[in-house]
Amino acid sequence: MLEQRKQNGGVIAARLEGLTKRYPNGTLAIDRMDLAVGKGEFVSLLGPSGCGKSTALYILAGLVNATAGRVELAGDGRQAVGTGSIGFVFQEPSLMPWATVAENVSLPLTLRGSAVDLASEVIRCLTMVGLETFADAYPRELSGGMKMRVSIARALITRPQLLLLDEPFGALDEITRARLHDDLLRIWSETGCTIVMVTHNTTESIYLSSRVVVMAARPGRIIGSVVVSEPYPRTKAFRLGPGFSDHLREVSALLDNAFSE
Repeated sequence: MLEQRKQNGGVIAARLEGLTKRYPNGTLAIDRMDLAVGKGEFVSLLGPSGCGKSTALYILAGLVNATAGRVELAGDGRQAVGTGSIGFVFQEPSLMPWATVAENVSLPLTLRGSAVDLASEVIRCLTMVGLETFADAYPRELSGGMKMRVSIARALITRPQLLLLDEPFGALDEITRARLHDDLLRIWSETGCTIVMVTHNTTESIYLSSRVVVMAARPGRIIGSVVVSEPYPRTKAFRLGPGFSDHLREVSALLDNAFSE
C-alpha cells in the first residue's frame, strides 16, 4: 500500500526551480537548483558540509529567502511553516525547558490560536512517537532520543502535508538512531505526508528514502540522484542484503564526484 501511495500519479508536492542563494558577503551557497518532490515521496538531501542542503530546506520552509528562483508547494506557490502545511524538525530539539512535553508539542497550535482540542491532538502526536505517558514530563527529564521524539511530535501537531527534517538524528547514538528510523518510516506511512530530510549519513539516507539526492558544494548544486528500489516496510534484513550494498555503491560514487568537483 505504501508503494502505491508513493506512485501517486506524478503529483508534485514541492518544487524548486532555479533556486539560487547568495549571501551578503558574496558567497554563492546554492546555484540554480532544480528539484521536484512527488506527493508521498521520502527524499533525502545528501552531500558534503557547506553544499547548501540545509539552506535549501530552510528556503523550502519559508524560513530563509532565496536570492533568485521559485519555490512551489502542492502546485499553488504557497510556503511557510506558519501556515501549518509544513512541519519542520531542526537539528536540535529546541524545546522550552520551562514547559512540559505537552506544552512544547502544542506550541504551533497555541501560536496560531487554533480552536482544535489541544489535549487530544497532543496525545495523538505523542502516541505516534511513543511518548504518550510523558505528557507532563519536562525536557530535563528526557534522554536525547526522547527530546527528538518530542520535536517530531511538535512538527506533526498541525497535520502537515510536508515534513522537513534537518539532520535530526546526527547527535544520537547508533541504537537510538536505528529505532527512530523505524519510527519515522511508520509515521510516514500512517500520515501519508511527504518528507524531505537533510542528512550527512549515507546509510541513513538509503534505509529511509525512496530517493537520495546528492549535492556538491561551492556552489551548492545537485549532481545526481539514486532511486532506492527496496519496497516498504524496510527491515534490518535490507541493511544486510545485497540490494543495500548496490545502492550504497551508487550513492558513494556520486559522493566521490561531489567531493572531487
